[in-house]
Amino acid sequence: MALAGHIMYWNPKDESLKPLVMQIYRTFISIGFSCRGCLLDALSTLDAMSLLNPSSGILPAMTADNSVSDAERRAEILRTLQDERSLDKSSLYHLDSAVDLDTAASASSFDLPSVLKGNERMRRRSELSRVKAPAVETIELAPLPPIEERAHEQASVGHATGISGEPSLGKVAGGDPELAPPLSYVPSTITEDTSSAVGVISHAQRAKYRLNSRIQFAALCYCFFLEGWNDGSTGPLLPRIQRNYGIGFAIVSLLFVTNCIGFLSGAMMNVYLNHKFGFGKVLVIGSIFQLAAYVLLAPGGPFPIMCVAFSFAGFGIALQNAQANGFVGSLKEHARTKFGFLHASYGLGALVAPLVATYFSTARHWSFHYLISACIAVSNTIVLSAVFRFKTQDDVMAEAGQAAEEPVTSDNLYHQIMRLKEVHYLAIFSLIYVGVEVSIGGWIVTFIEQERGGGASAGYISSGFFGGLMLGRIILMWLNRKIGERWVIVLYALIVIGLEVTVWVVPSLFENAIAVSFIGLLMGPMYPILMNHSTYILPKWLLTGCLGYIAGVGQAGSAVLPFITGLLSSKFGIASLQPFIVSMMSTMIVLWALVPKKRRIE
Repeated sequence: MALAGHIMYWNPKDESLKPLVMQIYRTFISIGFSCRGCLLDALSTLDAMSLLNPSSGILPAMTADNSVSDAERRAEILRTLQDERSLDKSSLYHLDSAVDLDTAASASSFDLPSVLKGNERMRRRSELSRVKAPAVETIELAPLPPIEERAHEQASVGHATGISGEPSLGKVAGGDPELAPPLSYVPSTITEDTSSAVGVISHAQRAKYRLNSRIQFAALCYCFFLEGWNDGSTGPLLPRIQRNYGIGFAIVSLLFVTNCIGFLSGAMMNVYLNHKFGFGKVLVIGSIFQLAAYVLLAPGGPFPIMCVAFSFAGFGIALQNAQANGFVGSLKEHARTKFGFLHASYGLGALVAPLVATYFSTARHWSFHYLISACIAVSNTIVLSAVFRFKTQDDVMAEAGQAAEEPVTSDNLYHQIMRLKEVHYLAIFSLIYVGVEVSIGGWIVTFIEQERGGGASAGYISSGFFGGLMLGRIILMWLNRKIGERWVIVLYALIVIGLEVTVWVVPSLFENAIAVSFIGLLMGPMYPILMNHSTYILPKWLLTGCLGYIAGVGQAGSAVLPFITGLLSSKFGIASLQPFIVSMMSTMIVLWALVPKKRRIE
């Protein structure tokens, strides 16, 4: 047959040979079919001879003796062969078997009933080899939809079996997989959840998110500008307040005491107000309290009214400071850089305010300086209301393209925050830092006037200090990353201590002014680093409350330490300012060493 195939495909060049080739091809085909018939007859004969064995059980009427004649034996054999060949060949293929699902599978012993034994099984196998397997209909399964895996689901899909109640292949009765019932296709009941899928953000949508984020951050920077304006105004006006009311250091320091009460009240109420009203409303409430304080201060009324006004200002600033720091600390992108610019805005306000306050300190209506403060406070309230629209922090962040954080379900937030020792270390560090910052900015003018013989223009030294504070929070970012934020605070603190010693012992107005400016430059990055490090070591679900508490306690330091400075000055003179600052900076280094490097609670 193979030779016939080669002859068929052979194409001779001589056309006259083609009839001869075709005749040879037909001859070989005939010979092949004849050989095939002979082989089939030989196999049938062998099958018949195998039936002659009396132990096979096929011919029960026959016995081992020769009581039956040869003719009758041959007739019985022929009848048996005819009966066997007349069987329905399709009945030999049981579709109930798992083997039948594979159309490429050949006939094998798996297709035979288990009751066949001995030679009969062998005969059936030889007969099956000559039977062509019937075509089995192919079952096309519909494509299953893709299953979207969610981040919060940790259950394995492989455990989901027997969805439709059909028995699996390995769990049929008897343990024989070939006797399993036919498998039926059941459509999958698992559908794709397209509602939770995050769509591709278009370029226009991304640009809108970026614009919203910048507007929100600019509003918070303006809020911090007013806070710096408030702290920078007190120092140049302090000598004029003493002269106007005829009071000494101890009495005038009551302004810082009432301011401290306001800061502490705001820090403690921030968690409750944030949980009850939300981010946007608390910001506006704080701005309204700050505006009310400037309205009370502008007429220049009695000194007790000034104390009440300072408490209102402290309460409002504490709320705004806590919310702004918590918001920036919750950002997932560029939080470190934004902390630097946020607190640089504070330095900018503290830089500009002494320039204006110094002019009003010699004017007839010195309290009109707070009219300017009130105008800025009005604009601040309008900006915060328009940008954040009294929304919660999650809603505001969603407008900037950031997903909402997991909500805190516990009601006892104060208990959770107060149990963290890291919060108290950071809060005390913040209290001392802000206290030192405001003490230098507030009392340095009095120190220069009384100890170095400076005039009314000494108020510009306070501007130099806050100007250095603003620049340090921006231009020293690269150095903070290069050295490491943890060690760079220790380095800055040691240098500041050295510069404070020079202001203490060197009786030079020019040198003291330059040293104070460099002190502000080096102290500038400390507070943003403190807030940024807090985001790494504090639990995420308590971050806003913790940062609010730290910032509120820190703002209380802007009243506590200046008040202590006033008490020391009333007893030992204003020259006690510098040794007090040196001791506080040394305490800051010890506290920073106690702050953990990594998060203790996830």
